[in-house]
Amino acid sequence: QVQLQESGPGLGKPSQTLSPTCSVSGDSITTDSYYWSWSRQPPGKALGWIGYITYSGNTDYRPSLKSRTAISRNTSKNQFTLELRSVTTEHTATYSCARVVAAYEAFTPWGKGTQVPLSH
Repeated sequence: QVQLQESGPGLGKPSQTLSPTCSVSGDSITTDSYYWSWSRQPPGKALGWIGYITYSGNTDYRPSLKSRTAISRNTSKNQFTLELRSVTTEHTATYSCARVVAAYEAFTPWGKGTQVPLSH
C-alpha cells in the first residue's frame, strides 16, 4: 500500500522560503510511469496544482508559480521536497503531495496535507 506523508515547514513568515517534504512508502519515486506532485488549498478556496517531479527527475510547474518554485528529490530517502520562495500571506494554505499515474493524470493516493499559516 502506497502512503505519502508531508512534513514541515510549520509556521512561516512572508518573504521566506517554504520547503515541505513528502516521504513515500510502499513504492519508489523512481518507479516508471509515476509522477510525484504538490498541490495547495488556501482557506475557502479550491485545490490548485503546484508542480511535479517525474520518476526520471524531470519537473514541471504551474506557470504562475514557476519563477518561485522548485521540486527536488532524495532517492535514497524516497522523498521529494517543494521549495516555494519569497512567499506572502497569500500562500497560506494546506500543502499536499500525491502520486500521479502519468498515463491517466490520476492523482492517487494523497498525503493528509500540512497546514502552513503565514503571518507577519
